[in-house]
Amino acid sequence: MSANDRIPLYQQIQDYIRHVIASENMKPGDRIPTEKELMDQFHVSKITVANALTGLANEKLIARVPGKGSFVAEEADIPPATSTAAVAIKGREGTATGLVGVIMPTIHDYFAIRLIDGIEQALNEKGYRSMIMLTDGKLDKEKNAIKELKALGAEGLLIFPVDEENYNEEILGMKLSGFPFILMDRYLPGVETHYIAADGRIGTRLAVEHLWELGHRDIAICSDSPLQTVTVQERIEGYMDGLKDKGALINPAHMITDFKPLSVLKDAEAHPLYRYIRNRMVTAYISLNGRLGVQIYQMAKQAGLRVPEDVSIVSFDDPTSIVEEFSIFTHVKQFERDMGYRAASKLLDILRDQGEMKSYSKVLIEPELVIRQTSGTVPKT
Repeated sequence: MSANDRIPLYQQIQDYIRHVIASENMKPGDRIPTEKELMDQFHVSKITVANALTGLANEKLIARVPGKGSFVAEEADIPPATSTAAVAIKGREGTATGLVGVIMPTIHDYFAIRLIDGIEQALNEKGYRSMIMLTDGKLDKEKNAIKELKALGAEGLLIFPVDEENYNEEILGMKLSGFPFILMDRYLPGVETHYIAADGRIGTRLAVEHLWELGHRDIAICSDSPLQTVTVQERIEGYMDGLKDKGALINPAHMITDFKPLSVLKDAEAHPLYRYIRNRMVTAYISLNGRLGVQIYQMAKQAGLRVPEDVSIVSFDDPTSIVEEFSIFTHVKQFERDMGYRAASKLLDILRDQGEMKSYSKVLIEPELVIRQTSGTVPKT
């Protein structure tokens, strides 16, 4: 059970409003978030929000005006204005909470599991605890997760960010206020922050080099990401650089990114990637995530092709086993546990320096290629 589960929802809402009033230096008469905004943010009923606001009104912190909303009360005892970081570092008793927030898109793959495993190891060694919140890759959920974790007293945040055209202003706000956070796996171009990631360009170059040595000349790169994220872009750039190093021409038809993820295998034959595989357009595939690597493997089998005799597959991350020795996939190893451990350790170093961000560290971990059973020599014609 997480710390979030132990705190009643109405109390979480009250804590959040107190935090907003203090951190934004609100004055008597300023409007606080609306009932609808609070319902959407905390995913609760109108009754729960009403109970929370009634309690704050009874404390004379807010005044509720029917038909207009709720406002900071004239007689409110507002705590002295402090920076967002200072408010978030203190818990309800005004002392350090020992809590670090972890924000992830999902935990549906071994990459996320290994990343969190490294985070937990670093935090446990220093006596910290974590609260994990998932965003499902949605920007609004990421914003709400940041707000809620800060309101609940997280001293700092570790964020695997949603990568969209419009940056999350909550992240930009933390940068401006000096609130401690580390970005993992992705960064925001043009915005200087602490981040740690594997070097995607090197990863795809290693994959291209390996397949080229096996005789493959028609090599596809595949991504089912709904967004052309920074991570995807960098890996595609590494793929193109790898082919250029070999003097090969870039075939845009072999850069397969414009398709939706396959939800169930029974629908595979209607999927454009299946037709590509069945028609043997290339002899090798580089998958930009482990889940897609497994799906390419399954589609190939369904199309009557053998792996690696007929088609080779190299995947980013090991998709088949959390115990490395049991995997069959040739894959780009990104050292996820190490990434999580180093990200959490860096955040704790910042906290020990009282949350000051005097300079920003950008750490790129060099990946390795692990050769297993899904890659082989080019099939003879």
